[in-house]
Formats: sequence, structure tokens, C-alpha cells
Amino acid sequence: MSDTATFSEVSIDDVRAAAEVIRDAVERTPTHYSRTLSKIAGCEVYLKFENLQFTASFKERGALNKLTSLSAEERARGVVAMSAGNHAQGVAYHAGRLGIPATIVMPEGTPFNKVKHTKGFGARVVLEGATLAQASAKARALAAEENLAFVHPYDDPKIIAGQGTVALELLADVPDVDTLVVPIGGGGLISGIAVAAKALKPSIDIYGVQAKLYPSMYDVVKQADLPCSGQTIAEGIAVKEPGGLTRRIVSALVKDVLLVREDEIEKSIASLLEIEKTVVEGAGAAAFAAVAANTQLFSGKKVGLILSGGNIDMRLLSNVILRELSREGRILSLLVEIQDQPGQLAKIATLVGEAGGNILEVSHNRMITDMSAKLADLGMTIEARDAGHAAEIRKKLVDAGFNIRASSQNNGR
Repeated sequence: MSDTATFSEVSIDDVRAAAEVIRDAVERTPTHYSRTLSKIAGCEVYLKFENLQFTASFKERGALNKLTSLSAEERARGVVAMSAGNHAQGVAYHAGRLGIPATIVMPEGTPFNKVKHTKGFGARVVLEGATLAQASAKARALAAEENLAFVHPYDDPKIIAGQGTVALELLADVPDVDTLVVPIGGGGLISGIAVAAKALKPSIDIYGVQAKLYPSMYDVVKQADLPCSGQTIAEGIAVKEPGGLTRRIVSALVKDVLLVREDEIEKSIASLLEIEKTVVEGAGAAAFAAVAANTQLFSGKKVGLILSGGNIDMRLLSNVILRELSREGRILSLLVEIQDQPGQLAKIATLVGEAGGNILEVSHNRMITDMSAKLADLGMTIEARDAGHAAEIRKKLVDAGFNIRASSQNNGR
């Protein structure tokens, strides 16, 4: 990595010019210090809330910068883009504002809320392919067939310069931050941030973060060959092939690329919601997930984290919350073997109540064929304060003579 690397395609002057272009149409999002997350991570944590953009993502910045660079003739013909959601919404929203017809090609598995919002901004949405690569092929085909301008989601100097405006704002708010942690998909955001931040503060360290299931830029930087596949909650950064320009910028300016597991991303989503009262999607939670998982690496540093987006499906968010509560022992799932006779449920409910637990759900199953016909399974979902309290509730039932069998939902607890 070089602190002095320069690129003919995009420079700090391009980023500054982009900031002027987008100034009155894109939110200047806040950067706030988090006392609680800092305590958890063992470093000073500053959060850049890009999830507070109108379309809930930083992607508006690059999209607007690119759209305003088009000629009058190109605008009249229209644009086409491919995206898993956030770039789609950024392009659709600002194209609508500027009176530019927009077609967006999205992978077939794109979350419903992202498809809905993109259509809501007036774009024609085409669902094509299982991956971004397949969606990209369709978008390029449409560009050729209908003579549309193709708006790349990350590997374009105008897009990169627009995304780099995030760094201008963050460093203006927190000039003494010494480290930036940025999620990476195709690399547009971290490339723009790296170009701007390194020009303004050459000593700053920049780390990228990818989902472990999609380590495409990690493979480039580390010269590794880890596979890119699987279902990730961070679909916004599930990119199999990073850009050519973004590869060069990241290789030159980014100190390292870290990988985070799915459970670490889920925990980060839940922590940001509970502690900061802010909703982030999987990609937006990746930066804090990386810092929380690598406390020794960031110990004592002043770290700026980019909360890149907040477009998470409500059903998925609900699942994440419940799964995290279960991991923490705050949701306890039990299978209690009971005699199939009156009063058993009331007795158990009393014991749980005396222990301070809150019963959320009960199921009664008499059809367990390897048990006596005089017995039944009572499935219970119980709310507890924490893992220690959950253990107390369990112990109270066992001490009362009830046999508790392991529940897969509770990881054997």
C-alpha cells in the first residue's frame, strides 16, 4: 500500500467537484460518537449515518454525480443500471428528479422492499438472473438494444468521486479520526473514500470489510482464492467480481480487508438498533461487525465507521432480532416433558412466573410416538433478562421435577 498513490481517473479534486454537484440534493449526514459502542469495541467509535439518506443509502451520491455528467441527448434517451437495491434506488430517485427515464435490472432474489421502492421512484424494473453478474449482462444488453446510458454501480470515476464525498464530510466533522472502516462490495465506496481521505490525511488507515461468504476484494488484495457463494444477510456487498479501477485503488490505498461471519453481522445489526436506535441493513452493519470482532486491531484508535445503508426487509429484521435475543439467552426455547393431565400447564406457568420469566408462546404436542401415550411435549418460548436469568428459569423447572429436552432453536441451552 502507498500513501502517495495517484489515479488519473479520479482525484481529490474530482471528489470536491462532486460535493458541489450534490450539495443541495443529497443529505449531509451526521457523524456521531458512540459511548456505548466505544466501550464494547475498546476504541473511539464514530458513526457516519449514511442510512439517513432519503433512499437510505450512500449510493445517491455517486448516482447523482454520474447522472448530472450526462449530455442532454443522453438524458433524453434514458439510463439503465443493474443493482441489488441501493444503487437502483439512488439512480431511480435522482433520475426521476432530473426527468431522465430509468430502467433498473435487479437480480430475482432482491429483497421485496428494495424492488418496491425502486418502482416507487418511477423506474422500470426488470428482474433478471440469480446474481449481479447475470443482472449486469441483461442491463448491458438493454443498453445496446435501446441506446441507453449504462450507469455502473461502482467501477466508474464519477460514481467513485461521488461516494468519496462521504470522507470529506466525516473528516470535516472528526478531523482527528485516525482509522476508517468501510464495507466493500464492488469497491466504489471505499475507493472514493480512500482517494479523498488519503489526500486530506495521508497517515489515516483505511480498512475494508466484506462478508465472509463473498470475499471478492479480499481475494484480490490477499491473492487468495476463497469462494464467493451462499446466502448472506449483507446482499448489498455480495459482489463476486469487484471493479477494475476499484481493485487498483483498494490495492494501493487500503491497509487491509477484513471478513465477517453472518452471525457477527446479525449481532451488529441488533446492537446498532438497540444501542444507537438506528436501522441498518447487513452491508451497513459490516463495519461495526469487523471492529467488534477485531478489538485488538483497533484498540485505542479513533475509528470512523460507515453505516452505508438501512434498506433491510422488515421480516428479515424481525428474524435477526429474535435470533440475536436467542443467542444472548434473552429468548429461551424449551421442550418440557409433561404428564398429559389437567393442571400441568398451570403449574409450569406459575414456576416460570415465579422465576421472573415471561411466556411468549406455548405449543402442546401429544403425537410423539416414541413417548408414552400418557405423556406430552410442551414447547415454550420464554423471555428472560439475560443468559444467567434463562439458566435460573430452566433450573427452577428441573428442580420441580420436570424433564427438559434440548431444543434446536436454543442451541442446546
